[in-house]
Parts: sequence; structure tokens; C-alpha cells
Amino acid sequence: MSELDRFRNLASAEELEAALRAIGEERYHIHHPFHRLLHTGRLTKGQVQAWALNRYYYQSRIPMKDASLIGRCEDRGIRREWLVRLLDHDGFGEDEGGIERWLRLCEQLGLDRGYVVSEEGILPATKFAVDAYVRFVREKSLLEAIASSLTELFAPKIHEERIPGLLSNYDFVTEEMVAYFRKRLVQAPRDAGFALDYVKRHADTPEKRFLVCKALLFKCDVLWAQLDALHHAYVLGGGIPKGAFVPADFETGRRTAA
Repeated sequence: MSELDRFRNLASAEELEAALRAIGEERYHIHHPFHRLLHTGRLTKGQVQAWALNRYYYQSRIPMKDASLIGRCEDRGIRREWLVRLLDHDGFGEDEGGIERWLRLCEQLGLDRGYVVSEEGILPATKFAVDAYVRFVREKSLLEAIASSLTELFAPKIHEERIPGLLSNYDFVTEEMVAYFRKRLVQAPRDAGFALDYVKRHADTPEKRFLVCKALLFKCDVLWAQLDALHHAYVLGGGIPKGAFVPADFETGRRTAA
């Protein structure tokens, strides 16, 4: 029996929700070794810079994937609901948006804004993983696209761990630098609630429930793969690809990992 077989014959919306929460408990990237190092203060500043820089690529693509979902959705109510996600990241009116908050985090870590926005230093594996997620949302069914966002169910837990972990373990992290994560403590549960309700109502056969589970598994893999790339290049010393960001303290970071 394969791991996927346990998701093939879910008989109800309640069984689907239980399966989704089990996937998050087992596969969410809070369990990745890189996050364990990040949250417990065992990374150098350069390694934290590499994480923030590469994560920017993911942040910058979130409104793009959300816009593609809105553009193919015939239901006005869903478009209105999903538009909030896009504005959360791009900003609207007095709200600067999540991307701007992330850029400030990068700047206060000592990264040049122009360099971050240029995306020149991003690891190739980060680009492949994030671009695969954007394509998934554009090309799969609306049910699968919405289901892939359900990692938001588990986001508050990682932010609740990350905020005090960064503030208490790194003397170069300030309260302003964790503003993005504090905002997501409110936004993520709202977003996850809508998406979970949608998939529970619309995944009305075992086959559709299976597709929902596969979509969440895929998204967990996307998040995990990004950390794999960071861990390999910047912690394990597996090699930084030519053209990617090289921290000033890279050799120190390698000695720490050893």
C-alpha cells in the first residue's frame, strides 16, 4: 500500500479535513532541518540573508498565482474573496502589503533592495520550485488550485515559533523585521478558512477528495524543496551555483555547520 492510497477513498468532508490536517502535521516545512536551525538561532547572518533573499522570490510570485486564479474564475463571489489575498501581498491604499514588508526585512538584514528585486542571486532550485507552483495554479482545476493554498492552515504555528525564535536568538533582528509574520497571524487563518470550506463543499466525490489531498501534498513539496536548496548550498556546503548569492560570512557558516 502506497502512502497515497490512504487518501483515495475518503467518504466525507470530515474525513477530507482530517486527512488534510494529517498531511500538514507530517509534511509541512516547519519540520525541515533548515527551519529548525533558523528558529533556534543556529544560522549565521549570511545564512539568514540567503533565506530571506530566496524567500522573496516566493513572496513575489504569490500575487501572480493569485491573479491567475482570479482570471479563470467565473464565480464573482470567489473572485471577490480571492482578491483580498492579492491585495494583502501587493498592497492597497494605506496598506503597504506583504511584499513591501518582506523587502524591508531584507534591507534590514543588510541586503540591497535593488539586488533583491533583480532576483539575480536566487538559487535555481528556488526558481524551479516556485515556478512549478505558479504553473500548477494556472493549469490544474480550480478545485486543485484552491486546495494548494491550504498550507495556510498550518502557517500560524510556524509564525508563532518564528517570531520569538528570531527576536530572541539573533541580535540583528528587530521587531520591525518580523512585521510580515505578525500580519500573517491574522491573514492566514482567514484565507485558510475560506479555502477549507470551499474544498469541503466542492470535493463531493472520493476522486475529488483525492485530488485535493494530492494538491496539498504538492504544495508541501514546493515549500520543502525551497528549504532543501538553501540547506544544501548554505549549510551543508554542497556548492553555491554560479551567479547565486554568496554571503560575506559563508566560510564561517560552513564551519558552524560542520
